Amino acid sequence: MHPRKKILFIIGSPNQASQMHQIASHLSDFDCFFSQLYTKHPIIKAALRRGFLDTTILGGEFKRKGDAYLEMHGLRNDYAREIYHNRYDLTVLCSDMLVTKELRQGKTVWVQEGMTDPVTSWGKMTWRLGLPGYWARNTAFNGGSNICDIYCAASPGYKEQFSRYGTDAAKIIVTGIPNYDHAAAFLKNDFPRQDYVMAATSDIRECFNKDDRPAFIRECVRIAAGRPLLFKLHPNEIKERAIAEIRQWAPAAAIYTEGNTEQMIANCDELITQYSTVVYTGIALGKKVHSYFDVDELRRLAPMQNGGQSAYRIADLCRRYTEFRGAPGEFLRRYRLPKLQIA
Repeated sequence: MHPRKKILFIIGSPNQASQMHQIASHLSDFDCFFSQLYTKHPIIKAALRRGFLDTTILGGEFKRKGDAYLEMHGLRNDYAREIYHNRYDLTVLCSDMLVTKELRQGKTVWVQEGMTDPVTSWGKMTWRLGLPGYWARNTAFNGGSNICDIYCAASPGYKEQFSRYGTDAAKIIVTGIPNYDHAAAFLKNDFPRQDYVMAATSDIRECFNKDDRPAFIRECVRIAAGRPLLFKLHPNEIKERAIAEIRQWAPAAAIYTEGNTEQMIANCDELITQYSTVVYTGIALGKKVHSYFDVDELRRLAPMQNGGQSAYRIADLCRRYTEFRGAPGEFLRRYRLPKLQIA
């Protein structure tokens, strides 16, 4: 009997952990392992040990939540490939901005998490100088490095964006992405509130960028115009600071630091966001939405709604690519996604 092939899933945020878990659930015929996004660079590892990068996807709250998610669901944690020391037949990545040499030596599939950050002035300079995407200090160029063998995109609009930033369009397959491919499912929920304006904040300051939070809160109050107002904080925010600001500028607002954001959106009348992927849930559900991004552009980029079949489709791609013996280009020329099952 041949040994079962092994797949490593790289996770980051709670959303990315959930997406990778869903994909792995369709690959029970493989040995699946997981690891928080990691680096082998000695300087960055030293900074992590000292807590300097605790607000980044590499450590701090993100890693604690990622490890807790894996433990809660009984998933095998092979952090930085230093626990099980496996040789992996495939790595499924949530970011192509930081991919270690050891992972690039094997087969790789990249899966889009959601919205990418805006391209800042610093990001434009990074782009002009041809520097690695992580120099932009946000996720603006995630999906655009052309490092991975195959890229799974949320929509044709994002396929065009990733290609524009540098990834070969022939590598990009529009699969849809888990957690944003079946917004209608959130309409049936037990969240106790109804009929309110909802504001979903972003971790702009925690990512070392400027955010005039008092101005944002005042704008939320203006849009609400006397209607009940609810704030859902980003999981990476410094919660005490954010809560104090809301209490100062919108004292009557409800504040949630935990809970199902999508269910909250399903029950709201209007959605206000900064740089948050959850705006796509609002768009899919026909809500009036606000964003720091151009809303018309967001509608063009919005993830495809396929009834929650993205994880299955990505898993099918991973299975077939792992078993394929030829070059990545040949696989991409031959491969066809499974047809959508119409409910």
